Amino acid sequence: MASSITKDRTVAALGEVWTSLSELLGELSDDEWRLPSPLPGWSVQDNVAHIVGTEAMLSGEAGPSVEVDRDAAEHVRNDIGVFNEQWVEALRPMPPNAVLSRFRELTGARLAALEAMSDDEWNAESFTPAGKDTYGRFMQIRVFDCWLHEQDIRDAVGRPGHETGLAVDVVLDEMSTALGFVVGKKAGATSGQSVTFALTDAGAVVRQLHVEVGDRAAVVPELSEPATVTLTMPIGVMTRRCAGRVGADDLLDQIVIDGNLELASKILANQSYTI
Repeated sequence: MASSITKDRTVAALGEVWTSLSELLGELSDDEWRLPSPLPGWSVQDNVAHIVGTEAMLSGEAGPSVEVDRDAAEHVRNDIGVFNEQWVEALRPMPPNAVLSRFRELTGARLAALEAMSDDEWNAESFTPAGKDTYGRFMQIRVFDCWLHEQDIRDAVGRPGHETGLAVDVVLDEMSTALGFVVGKKAGATSGQSVTFALTDAGAVVRQLHVEVGDRAAVVPELSEPATVTLTMPIGVMTRRCAGRVGADDLLDQIVIDGNLELASKILANQSYTI
């Protein structure tokens, strides 16, 4: 089980993402809604349909009865992928303004429901995309997922933004839960090694994430010794690489390495842990 995740902070972060998305989507033309996104097979509208589908499920709505041909859709790899694709295909024929209205109606209702939730409900055991945890952890993952799809949409339409703020802080909190796996398991860092990810905004370091390797690799508040390697990069580079939105060899020119080059190379080659 994850450590306690604060309800008010997480719900406020979700509200921030949904408001930012609503404002962005309201500015787009119908042609922009049809643009391809960084996610294989999905347009801007498909990303919104995915968010609508997940929040509808969490509201207790039954999913659409749509057949998904896994062989024809290479990006559909498992049952969760089938669920996502059912909503994408169901909403794909709808005009953008109707999808936006559905998004605004559903996220407004979800926000009200989350604000009214008791602490016992928030901390109750729940299924999450990361396995069994608390409902609060699931909502932290929702901040992560919704914000990533906002960035997918912004990348598709060429309108960068919303890379700082409360929601981004929560996104990095959630991302940090996987960094021990990335450094220790995927990159093969050995006992005694440590890594600092120094994340920047407008060139200034605004957040540091530290991983120390003992019996296992774990995120720690501070390192006990100087880092074996420090990787400095913009927040948007870190999130896009960890989320598999770009390849292992992409955006390397925006990363500064200070320390052990061999360990740095292994981490950067294995930084992606989800898509």
